[in-house]
Amino acid sequence: MGNNLHLKRNNSRNFFTVAPGIWGMKDIFVNIYMIMNPFDGNWVLVDAGLFTSYSKIKKMAARLFGDNSQPSAIILTHGHFDHVGSLQKLAEEWNVPVYSHYLEIPYLTGKSSYPPGDPTVGGGLMSLMSWAYPKHPINIWNHINILPENETVPGLPEWKYFHTPGHSPGHISLFREGDGVLIAGDALVTTKAESAFSVMLQIKKISGPPKYFTPDWVSARQSVKTLMKLEPKTVASGHGKPMYGKEVRKSLHKLSEDFYHLAVPVQGRYILEPAVSDASGVIYIPPSNFNKKRMVIKLLSFVAVSAAAYVLLKQKSKNKRRQEILSYEIW
Repeated sequence: MGNNLHLKRNNSRNFFTVAPGIWGMKDIFVNIYMIMNPFDGNWVLVDAGLFTSYSKIKKMAARLFGDNSQPSAIILTHGHFDHVGSLQKLAEEWNVPVYSHYLEIPYLTGKSSYPPGDPTVGGGLMSLMSWAYPKHPINIWNHINILPENETVPGLPEWKYFHTPGHSPGHISLFREGDGVLIAGDALVTTKAESAFSVMLQIKKISGPPKYFTPDWVSARQSVKTLMKLEPKTVASGHGKPMYGKEVRKSLHKLSEDFYHLAVPVQGRYILEPAVSDASGVIYIPPSNFNKKRMVIKLLSFVAVSAAAYVLLKQKSKNKRRQEILSYEIW
């Protein structure tokens, strides 16, 4: 009840409370998080959203921590385009250290692109559009630092990080054992990431990593198992609303136990053979049967059907309203 009140109250400020000292914000379809260190009052930014997130992050920080406040560090769950969109600008302006797992460094220092998205996995518009998602690296070599090997999180003494690869080679998730809060990144998400409707409407559902951008399903399964064993009481992810209590535990156990049925797509480029990477970046990508022309036609058809459905619903709503008005006039 209390968590729902926090979520509702903070929506007017474009951010929400996850748990004590943890706040999140959705920008279009992806979340960023701010976590306060209760021992010194400093705070840490987790992920940097899209390029549109820059001003929103600044405003959120000002509301929470005061004008011109800046974090002690930026922690990256991974370096995909929707998690680092505002990173370069923020890191240069704030001049603060940025931390990631060492296996994510090539994609943050201009050395390697990620494996391409896979629009053949199905599930909705987000998947269909994934052939166009940026996969090229950014270059913040003068700000990037490697996370400590002992799994501690710089600036957050109550937290530990866990290496949760699959969605990306150096993906990490953050865990606060004291109250069981998990910041999962995209190792698992709390909505159906492949569906634009689910993502935009924030429909709650514990799901595996986004299918269209996950190139190693064996590692992804092991990562979900790792997170399940933590028995989190709160899960906040890169996409979707936070989820709490028994709802989380039951869904997470089910996802872990039946991962290949619930999370892995029936078809796709990386199903039988994963992309291979090492500390230098991607070294092998399996061949694709993707037909770009056919996919564009499919995408246009999907958009046309969605638009027609929207118009019909709008007209139905208008007719219903007209009938209500007429009934009042007759009365």
